[in-house]
Amino acid sequence: MPEVMSLCDKLFPDGHDVNAEGDLVRGTGTTPQGPVAVIGTRNHAGIGVDLAFALATEVLQVVERFPKRPILMLVDTQGQQLSRRDELLGNGGYLAHLAKCFEVARLQGHLLLSLVYGEAVSGGYLALGMIADRAYALTDAHIRVMALPAMSRITQIPIEELQELCRTSAIFGPGVDNYQRLGAVEDVWAGDLAAALVKALRAPADGDRRAQLGAERGGRVHAERVIAAVLAAP
Repeated sequence: MPEVMSLCDKLFPDGHDVNAEGDLVRGTGTTPQGPVAVIGTRNHAGIGVDLAFALATEVLQVVERFPKRPILMLVDTQGQQLSRRDELLGNGGYLAHLAKCFEVARLQGHLLLSLVYGEAVSGGYLALGMIADRAYALTDAHIRVMALPAMSRITQIPIEELQELCRTSAIFGPGVDNYQRLGAVEDVWAGDLAAALVKALRAPADGDRRAQLGAERGGRVHAERVIAAVLAAP
């Protein structure tokens, strides 16, 4: 699992000024397609109110200063910061605000890409990663909504049953492969990361394809059909 600066060296061989301040990652990388804004996290960061607000600030500054510049989210988060302070301050609202800032960027013409290079868990991944137009992951990344032992405690389903469900349904299973089958992860990157990024930047903007990909890959077999039925309803 690469350290974030080493990762940026591989993504941007033509140069970058990405830096880290605490768990916040920000900067700009140079590509054959032009400059790319980089916003993300490191150190398996728990996203609390302070980090969520700092990330949102970076997004809005890119929108203000660099119209239509693509934004690459580098994702390494254990999810929401689990602290009494953050919960009392309304951490869920801060994460929602972060997601809304990315939506503002999208509506202003910014292409949103995300790359999970470390961990991606729960609400932290939803607001910083899955909000992207297209989400990607490295082969050794770790993606999950909830660890199976915790899921077992909450649902009261024996962990052995959950493990068996994971073998047959991508919806229950953690890991990059399952999220790719679900269509949540567009593709898994390995080898020449700079070339993979350029390919993603050049890909046509063809809307939200996650339900379609999930159906094609056998991970979400009903979502696309249900969505089509709802949209076609009088």
